[in-house]
Amino acid sequence: MTIRILPSLLAADLARLGEEIDRAARSGADGLHLDVMDGHFVPNLSFSPATAALCRRRLAAGLELNAHLMMTNPERYAERFAEAGADTVQFHLELRDALNVRALAADLHARKARVGLALNPETPAEAAFPYLDCADELLCMTVHPGYGGQAFIADVLPKVRALRERAPALDIMVDGGVNAETAALAAEAGANAFVAGSFLFAQEDLAAAVAGLRARCAEAFARAWGR
Repeated sequence: MTIRILPSLLAADLARLGEEIDRAARSGADGLHLDVMDGHFVPNLSFSPATAALCRRRLAAGLELNAHLMMTNPERYAERFAEAGADTVQFHLELRDALNVRALAADLHARKARVGLALNPETPAEAAFPYLDCADELLCMTVHPGYGGQAFIADVLPKVRALRERAPALDIMVDGGVNAETAALAAEAGANAFVAGSFLFAQEDLAAAVAGLRARCAEAFARAWGR
C-alpha cells in the first residue's frame, strides 16, 4: 500500500503563502491538503477555489492537491475546486441525508477528480459502507474539524481498522493531531494517507520530517497488514 504524506496548508505561514507552498512542494511530500471551511458546517472560514488555483500553479506536475470541503453545501463548490486544479475533492458523509452522494461523486469523476468521503470522529464506519464503490479514498477526522492544532482522538482508530478491513484497496486518510507517534498508531490501524499541519510546518527541515514520517508509517502499516 502506498504511503501518502500531505502537509496541511492551514498550518502554514499565510503571510508567506507562495513560499510555504514551494517549501512543501520541495519537501518530498506527495502534495498539499487544503482545508476549506464555510463558517457553517464548521465554525471557521478558510480557503477558496482561488487558493486551490494558486496551489496548482505552484505545484509541480505529479504532486497532489487535495481539497477537503468542510461545507454544508459541497455540491455548490466541488466542481469549482476540481476545475481550479484539485486532484481529490473530499466532502462529508454527515450530509448524506440532504446530499446525493452518488451524484456528486459522479460529477467529480466526470471532471477527472478523485472522490474522498470524510467522516467526523463520531460518525461510524458503517456510514461509508453503502458508498465504497463510488469513493477513491476515505478520510477519518481524528479531531473535530474546524481548527488546527487539536489533540489526536485515539477513539477513531477502531473506525480506521473497520474501514480497512471492509475496503482493503481504498486509500484511508487521517487528519488532525497527526505527528510521528499518532501517525504510526493510525498506520497500524490501517491508514495509509496522513495529513499533518502543525507538526510538519513547525519543522525547520520539512523534508527530513516528511521522510521520517513516511518511514515510520510504512513500517507500522507493513507490520500490521503485511504489505
